[in-house]
Amino acid sequence: MTVPARLEGLLEPDTSSMVLTTLFEGAGHELYLVGGTVRDALLDREAHDRDLDFATSARPGEIKAIVGEWADSLYLAGQDFGTVAVLREGEQYEITTFRSDVYREESRKPRVTYSDDIVEDLSRRDFTVNAMALRLSAASPPEMIDPHGGLGDLAAGVLRTPLEPEVSFGDDPLRMLRLYRFVSTLGFDPNEAAIAAVRAMRDRLSIVSTERIREELSKLIVGPHVGAGLRGLLDSKLADEFLPELSALALEQDPVHHHKDVLAHTVAVVEKTQQRLELRLAALFHDVGKPETRAFGSGGVSFHHHEVVGARMTRRRMKELRYPKNTIEAVGQLVFLHMRPHTYKMGWTDSAVRRYVRDAGPLLDDLNELVRCDVTTRNRKRARTIERRIDELEERIAQLREQEELDALRPPIDGRRVMEYLDLEPGPTVGVVMDVLYEYRIDHGPYSEAEAYALLDEWRTDQETAGGPTEE
Repeated sequence: MTVPARLEGLLEPDTSSMVLTTLFEGAGHELYLVGGTVRDALLDREAHDRDLDFATSARPGEIKAIVGEWADSLYLAGQDFGTVAVLREGEQYEITTFRSDVYREESRKPRVTYSDDIVEDLSRRDFTVNAMALRLSAASPPEMIDPHGGLGDLAAGVLRTPLEPEVSFGDDPLRMLRLYRFVSTLGFDPNEAAIAAVRAMRDRLSIVSTERIREELSKLIVGPHVGAGLRGLLDSKLADEFLPELSALALEQDPVHHHKDVLAHTVAVVEKTQQRLELRLAALFHDVGKPETRAFGSGGVSFHHHEVVGARMTRRRMKELRYPKNTIEAVGQLVFLHMRPHTYKMGWTDSAVRRYVRDAGPLLDDLNELVRCDVTTRNRKRARTIERRIDELEERIAQLREQEELDALRPPIDGRRVMEYLDLEPGPTVGVVMDVLYEYRIDHGPYSEAEAYALLDEWRTDQETAGGPTEE
């Protein structure tokens, strides 16, 4: 099979691919460019987060010996699964021994069996579009290896497993989630056999580590075709295995977006947002509090304070998925605040604008976008009204920024000077006093040091009058 011209750039004589080929051939081993590296090159797809992936007949110990002197360093966290990561001049290359199978039975950790055959290795990969390889040689042209029709599926935009899907998903149940990740990132369609296998085997996802599930979800949620990916998760019920809050939204009727249920609205909001992880996750979770807060009254269905409940549920679920703490806090805060701008229709004082900016902090732009994207109503008049309200809020923020240091809402004196003036020791009381100064800044705008010390005098007098402590 002729190698497509789009791969030729990876195979120039002085590239790392060919240097590695020479090293492995000199040691008596084959080397292949494999997987997503080949797929993305064939698609002319930019893949900035992808390093070059290779497969070889060499075992991990042999790989280390072959590349040891050439590499700047080796990353060996994956060597138990056959993978050695090579770092050279700032680039990383993953080299993996041919595999025969991985997961078996109920183990949460992959158990790898090695192979000596590239065709067997490719048969154990997740999808045919990732089961193509380019055999590299220093002495002859490269050869495309495509035993499972990956090129045809790539052209058709189809996701199909090399073996029966029950075998492929049994080898590694995470592939069921990866199926919909590729729907989201590539825009491909899964074939019916793969979908049926997911529906039948979805409970097998329970043996996969939480960290691996989280990583696939994160890649799925920022994909350009995220709506199709999410709908696939929901239709197959795979989402129930790690994100049950999402499916629960299908049962709720949203009184604001009358033409669609809350689940359909949620997917629509995610689709509208930019492809940033925290923003997309906030869009995914922004209405998860509605089932718990649903109430029926004379005016119909309501979901009062669903953002408060939703923020708590969001943090709990993301903690269970083991997201980093800063990501959890950012997404939780976006969910908590996403209804705040809607109160702007009642009129906001300067202090209310300051509090909004303070509470949003570095999330301000994402919060405003989330609020805009939350408008999915077909009522164009209502949609324009909400858009205009956010425009006005952003104009107010811009005006205040011109008048004062809005993004650094600090009192004119710091805690050290508070302690010196009030003769306080470090401790909680200092924080209480700083809160007084901070709240005054929010309510009244910038003020002078003299005014700050006057506030300290008032606070001390109030404490003495009340008989409370004025020092630690």
